[in-house]
Amino acid sequence: MSETRPDIKPDTEKLDSADLSQFELLQRNQYPLLSKAVTFIGVALAVMHIWFNTLATLPELWISATHFAGFSLMCVLTYPAARSLANNKAALWFDVAIGLTAVACLVYIPLAEDALYERGVTFVASDWVFSILAILIVLELIRRTMGWFIPVLIVISLTYVTVWGSWIDGVFSFPGLSFETMLYRSFYSSEGMFGPISRISWSYVFMFILFGAFLVKSGAGDFIINVSRAVAGKIIGGPGFVAVLGSGLMGSVSGSSVANTVSTGVITIPLMKKAGFPARFAAGVEAAASTGGQLMPPVMGAGAFIMASYTQIPYVEIIAVSFVPALIYFLSVAFFVRIEAKRSGVHKVTVESEPVLKVLKSGWHYLIPLAVLVSLLIAGFTPTYAAGLSIISVVIASWLSPNKMGPREIIDALAQDPAIWQPPRYCLPGLV
Repeated sequence: MSETRPDIKPDTEKLDSADLSQFELLQRNQYPLLSKAVTFIGVALAVMHIWFNTLATLPELWISATHFAGFSLMCVLTYPAARSLANNKAALWFDVAIGLTAVACLVYIPLAEDALYERGVTFVASDWVFSILAILIVLELIRRTMGWFIPVLIVISLTYVTVWGSWIDGVFSFPGLSFETMLYRSFYSSEGMFGPISRISWSYVFMFILFGAFLVKSGAGDFIINVSRAVAGKIIGGPGFVAVLGSGLMGSVSGSSVANTVSTGVITIPLMKKAGFPARFAAGVEAAASTGGQLMPPVMGAGAFIMASYTQIPYVEIIAVSFVPALIYFLSVAFFVRIEAKRSGVHKVTVESEPVLKVLKSGWHYLIPLAVLVSLLIAGFTPTYAAGLSIISVVIASWLSPNKMGPREIIDALAQDPAIWQPPRYCLPGLV
C-alpha cells in the first residue's frame, strides 16, 4: 500500500499567486477601447492571412512584412515595456508610435524595393533608417514576450558578422560583412527576418492554428474533455490521465501549446488537485501534456512545417511518421502520473461523465473537419489549401450540433487566433 507524504503537502499544494505573477506576461486589459482595437486588428489580420493563402498573388516579402507589422502593432498594444508602465498612458502612446513605425516599415518596402535594385543595392539614408528601426522593433518585442536572452544572442550574432568575427582565429574566424550588407540581408532579402521562417509562419502555421481556433470555438474542446473523462476519469489517478489524454487530443487539432493549456488546464488542474495530486505536479503534468500537443498529428506545431520546408518532405509524410513518437511521449507522461498517484496516495475521484459510446455519438460531427483535413492532405492538396477548406467544414459541421457557428462565433474565432501569438519570435531566426 502506498504511503502518503504529508510533510511535503504544505509546500506543494499551496501556490502563492503573487510569486507566480512575476513569470506571467502582463497585458493591458484596463482599457476597453484598446481591447476592442486589438480585437479588430486581430480579425483583420486573420482575414488578410486567409486571403494571402488562397487568392493573393503578392510577393512573399510584402506578405511577410505585413505579417510582421500587423502582429507587432498587436504586440505593443497588448504587452507594455515593463510592469511599472502597464497603467502609464504616456507609455501607451509611445507603444502606439512603435507599432505605427512597424507599419511604416511595411509601407516602405514596396515603395523602396525597386529603387534599391536600380541603384545596385546601394543604401540611401531612408534605407538605413527603416532597416535599423525594423531590427530594433523585433529586438524589443522579443524582449517583451520572451525575455533578454534571445535579443542578446541576436546582437552577438549581428556583431559577429560585422565587427568581431575577423578578430577570431581558427574555424570560427569570419572575414566579416559591411553593415550595409548585413542590413540588406536582414531587411530586404529572403535570408533575413522576412525569409522562409516568416513565410512558414504566415502560411502553414497560421492557417492550421486558425483551423484549431475554429474547431475549439465550435465546441470540440468540450467534446475532447468529455471523451477523456469517459475513458479515464473513473480510475485511480484518473484526473491526471484525463489531462494527458485531453491535452493530446486537443493538441491534435490546435497545434498550439498556449491554446492547449488554456482550454484544458482550467478543467484538469482543479480535478488533479481534488484527487490529491500536489499542485505543482498537477501544473507540471498539464504543461508537459500541452507542450506535447505540438507533436500530435494531424495539426502539429511550427517545427513540423519548418521541417517540411527545409527537407522538402511532404507534410503528410511527416505527420504519418509522427504518430508513434507522439504516442510514446504521452505514454511516458501517463507513466509519471501513475507513479505519482501511487507515491502520493492519490485517492479515487468520481468524475461525472457519460458512457464513451454516448459521448462519441453526440459529438461525431466534430470529427468531420479532421476527416476533411486528412483526406485533402492524402489527396495531395497543399497544407494551406487543406486547412482553408477544413475551416469551412468546421462552420458547416457546427450546424449539426447545438453550438451553431454564426457571424459572432466566426468573428470570435478569427480574433482568438492572433491573440495567442508572440509573432516576433518568427522573425528572429533570420536575424540569428
